[in-house]
Amino acid sequence: MKLPMGSLPPAPAGTGGRLLDGIRVLDLTTSIAGPYATLLLSDLGADVIKVERPGTGDDTRAWGPPFLAGHSLWYLGVNRNKQSITLDYSTPEGLAALHKLVRHCDAVVVNLVPRVQRKLKVDYETLSALRPDIIFCSITGFGLEGERADKPSYDLIAEGYSGIMDITGEADSPPQKVGAPAADMLSGMDAAMAIIAALFQRQRSGMGHSIDISMVESMTRFLTPRIMTYLGSGEVPRRTGAKDSVIAVYQSFETADLPLTLGLGNDRIWQRFWDAVGHPDYAQDPRFSSNAKRHALRPEIVARIQELLLEKNRNEWLRLFEAKGIPCGPINRIDEIAADQELARRGFFYQMEMGGIQVPQVGLGIAIDGHPASPRSAPPALGADTTTVLRDLAGLDDEQINTLRNKSII
Repeated sequence: MKLPMGSLPPAPAGTGGRLLDGIRVLDLTTSIAGPYATLLLSDLGADVIKVERPGTGDDTRAWGPPFLAGHSLWYLGVNRNKQSITLDYSTPEGLAALHKLVRHCDAVVVNLVPRVQRKLKVDYETLSALRPDIIFCSITGFGLEGERADKPSYDLIAEGYSGIMDITGEADSPPQKVGAPAADMLSGMDAAMAIIAALFQRQRSGMGHSIDISMVESMTRFLTPRIMTYLGSGEVPRRTGAKDSVIAVYQSFETADLPLTLGLGNDRIWQRFWDAVGHPDYAQDPRFSSNAKRHALRPEIVARIQELLLEKNRNEWLRLFEAKGIPCGPINRIDEIAADQELARRGFFYQMEMGGIQVPQVGLGIAIDGHPASPRSAPPALGADTTTVLRDLAGLDDEQINTLRNKSII
């Protein structure tokens, strides 16, 4: 079978993403949130050392099917630009090696609950004693303190706690999870942002910092507009499907063939829309002169728009609306957005060589000085850099490394 990635361009060339040159990050995380945080840092130029369990490695290495040439695509998606070492730091010898690495790193990222952090001696108090200016970042479900601090969590759990599932889906449907690991990705972005801010402040003060990222809080903050409307009005938001509960016309519609999205977010766009569809007088009706009035009469307006849009196919409407400056768009399937030529042209989707095979990648989506971030290396094989890192950075000699290997510590 010909894979969709076969049409992707090669990785973008250039020097974009070198803003964190000289910063070294020790990544003790697994799954998605932590590895995504360190992926963002690595795309911006940081050197990331990924510490994995001997034998099995990051949990995501087993997340499949589907696999690509035996590699988990979940793993491949969030681990480029990193070095991988295997190290069992639950053993005294492994912990000693880990602590040597900490002394040579600017930041450490962990995703263990506080009790386990302390048990394994990878908590902030322990690591800051080794390097006082360390930037320590903990990503957990509920944060480093409080009665829920030691509860385990996954993206699904955080989404449920946050309220996002209760307001996602059609009004008569059960609660729905977001179609991607939203809490993981958001908390990963928060972690990367906070680490960069802490590194910036450290340049001034020379001080280290402990960063506490809660997946539940990252996901809940995503709901700020909805929570604010409840706090200030007492009105509990409900599931409304592909439409907004505040802007009068902000939703999906059917056309003669495929659905589209339409956002009539202000009075000027409201007028332009009705001009475009050939009914300018409808926009001038005093009953619809403000968003508040349109909100009150939304069922009537939506029914009228839906009736009109069924007269032509989606692409005809999109061409018309785009020409008139009306916010609109298709509802793409994943295969359609992955084949989007403009995103590929901008360097957002690409493929790169890894051990004799080509692997797809989803880019950073941030251009620096006019250039997309160019990857330095493909996602690493498990433990591919163990010997090099332990020798060159931790200062272990060949005999010590072989001893660790013989004990299955690496």
